Amino acid sequence: MKRNICLLPFAASLLLACTGTGAQTLDAQRAAMRVAIDNAERGQFDAAATAGLRNHPLYGWLEYSALRRGIDTVDTPQALDFLKRYQGQAVADAFRAAWLPALARRQDWPTLLANWRPSNDPGLQCAELNARLATGKADAGWIRDAQALWRSSGKSLPDACDPVFAGLAERGGLTPALRWERIDAAADAQQPGVMRAAARGLPAAELAQANDYAAFVDKPDARALNWPRTERSRRIATDGLARLARTDPDAAERQLPQYAQALALDAGQQAQVRYQIALWTVASYLPDSARRLAAVPESAYDERLHEWRAREAMARGDWPSALAAIRAMPAGQRGDSRWRWFEARLLEKTGRAAEAAPLYRAVATEPTFHGFLAADKLRQPYALCPWNPGSDPQTRAAVARDPALVRALELFRIDRATWAAREWADALSRFDDTRRRLAVEVAGEAGWFDRAVFALKGPQEMRLYALRFPLYHDDTIRREAARNALDPAWVAAEIRAESTFNPNARSPANALGLMQVLPATGASVARRIGLSGYGGAASLYDPDTNIAIGTAYLRQLLDTYGGLPYVTIAAYNAGPTPTARWQSQRPGFDPDFWIETISYKETREYVARVLAFSVIYDWRLNGKAVPLGDRIAGRNVPASRGFACPAVKDGA
Repeated sequence: MKRNICLLPFAASLLLACTGTGAQTLDAQRAAMRVAIDNAERGQFDAAATAGLRNHPLYGWLEYSALRRGIDTVDTPQALDFLKRYQGQAVADAFRAAWLPALARRQDWPTLLANWRPSNDPGLQCAELNARLATGKADAGWIRDAQALWRSSGKSLPDACDPVFAGLAERGGLTPALRWERIDAAADAQQPGVMRAAARGLPAAELAQANDYAAFVDKPDARALNWPRTERSRRIATDGLARLARTDPDAAERQLPQYAQALALDAGQQAQVRYQIALWTVASYLPDSARRLAAVPESAYDERLHEWRAREAMARGDWPSALAAIRAMPAGQRGDSRWRWFEARLLEKTGRAAEAAPLYRAVATEPTFHGFLAADKLRQPYALCPWNPGSDPQTRAAVARDPALVRALELFRIDRATWAAREWADALSRFDDTRRRLAVEVAGEAGWFDRAVFALKGPQEMRLYALRFPLYHDDTIRREAARNALDPAWVAAEIRAESTFNPNARSPANALGLMQVLPATGASVARRIGLSGYGGAASLYDPDTNIAIGTAYLRQLLDTYGGLPYVTIAAYNAGPTPTARWQSQRPGFDPDFWIETISYKETREYVARVLAFSVIYDWRLNGKAVPLGDRIAGRNVPASRGFACPAVKDGA
């Protein structure tokens, strides 16, 4: 095989040979820029050797890589020169965010103040406050700013904030009242360590009480029964019991009455604890779920608990109670296509089919999982109303030439996702809605498909289906789907849900490539199917290899779970152990009820999403779809359901 020497580690002369003159295209320079940045991050930046890249749009990021590597030794003239040359660009902001903490570490306070920009980063905020403190600028304004930071959160702040708060205390700015304010906020955030830290400096008697409060939030104990009957004691007791309910709802329920009586917890405070007791019981469908849900006053219910009440009743097959739970939801929540579908289903299950019909008709106008189910119920086409706004070629060309967008796309192509997102955000900050949509289109043509997921918004833009549901590697998808007797629309939907068609995707769990295959799974499946040329985890970044392994694994799971795609999809996301638990808990359940009662929110939504995406990819691949009910049940039937745009309200 012929090797591209520009992809290999190189000496200076080799780099010059690869980069050539400034007239070379970005495509020709891409490999050299990738390696140059990698080298710079290892401390091997050579300005002379990279002279051929000096006019490249990413040269600033190459310089940034070198400067970031030695950020604690970058001198001020060098830093200021960089900031001046790249003023207004994302790379300058990235450098400043790294340089200012370095200035703080070497206590170059005047330079830090001279180059400060407002920030939401608490660490940078504390660096700036430290600089003002050290340069004699701890005036009334400094005290107000330091107090605002102290009040800003009940959670832990960076160590760099410790000198700020010490200075604030020295100046009388940390009064006992202010310390108690942070203690209260930390209790609400269930952060006993922060409570203890905030209490230091209180008078002895108050310090003892504050530490007792922190101990209770950490682990409730009977000493609290003798606390003073103050509103603060009641608040802390509520916070501590609510925290306990997350890990041991049984213990929280047993202890609540004695603390309620001893401290005179009001109805609202008891409801807060009962809410958490119910939530952390029902999330696992434990036996006391219904009773504990009933113990929560209606006034304490929010959308989350309304949903769980409906699911809990469904999981028991208590259709009247499930229907009542849905009808108790707020109007906005109840109007979601999911809950209108289940309201109709539960009406049918309780013998009121006539009342269900108008709900099915309404839901069937929506291009969602439950909307497609409703269309199946009514035997009508699936609702899909693609939007094609068109564009002015000159405007599109101008968007494609935007320097920040050019840099974003190049960074994406060399797998610098974080930097690419910075440049993307910078570009979009200057675009109107039309240019934002065009930027998504340009990004999609470059293979950066997830921009359509993150940047499109509103009902109308949700109808840009070609952008939101890209289709690449379709020959491989069709071939491997046929080899494994799978529906290619399902395979495409899995890829869209897993990686949005990014072959270089890597999850925090180290799942790799288009179908997010774990290396151990990839090796096992490759051996089983005799995949020649499999070279370990790196092979999973190859689209053909990844799809071959991913589809074979889907087939393996499908066989394991009795040919039921909806159970297979759950197992693909959550693994075999929870899937086995859900099967044993609700054997014989209708697929839609089984999916809705999955314990894990991520998996519950994932299964519905993949099935809905399958319908849309059927549209993209075939122009018609396998009926969703048949797809869910694993019935091998031809694509026969058509698509139509129903008469809907403007913008739907």
